[in-house]
Amino acid sequence: MTELRVAVIASHNGSNLRALHQASLVADAQFGIVLVISNNSESGALRYARDNRIPARHLSGRTHDDPDEAMRAALVEHQVGLVVTAGYLKKIGPRTRSEFATRIINVHPALLPRHGGPGMYGRHVHQAVLDAGDQVSGVSVHHVSGEYDAGAVIARIEVPVRPGDTAETLGARVLEAEHTLLPDVVRRIAHDSNALRSRPLEPTSDR
Repeated sequence: MTELRVAVIASHNGSNLRALHQASLVADAQFGIVLVISNNSESGALRYARDNRIPARHLSGRTHDDPDEAMRAALVEHQVGLVVTAGYLKKIGPRTRSEFATRIINVHPALLPRHGGPGMYGRHVHQAVLDAGDQVSGVSVHHVSGEYDAGAVIARIEVPVRPGDTAETLGARVLEAEHTLLPDVVRRIAHDSNALRSRPLEPTSDR
């Protein structure tokens, strides 16, 4: 079986990149991280990539007149088979979406379609869950479309909201679940491309 070539696109810390990279080193993972792209030259994602000898690119409106075309070209150059956006705070441009179609997925720290869309990232998501009085939050992995968090969900896992939770405590448990679900989804895709199809709700987590 040919190893799935994965690119990760991130804006900040890159904790999901680290989780994916570590998962890729396990025997029979069948995928490898071949490129990391960030719109932030100081991102932890780029530092991690360089520290681990993964090809890394800083692509943004400051570096390229057409960052969408630059991203598309970089992904094609590295023969990427799956694009993972993880904490990437920009929309993927139309040229890149057209080139990779259903092969772009995102991880979102809530149970879509609730608490998705513009402005729903990081602490904002978890505070919205608490403000809504939800008893359950979680993680969704979904296809990337032209709108934020609007693509079909591939997999998700529930994380209970506990009494006394703050956005920070809930966010920490959700992030832990991201680090479990995202590598599992990518591993499944590497072994069977049908895993890119939408999936039923994952069992409730005990986190």
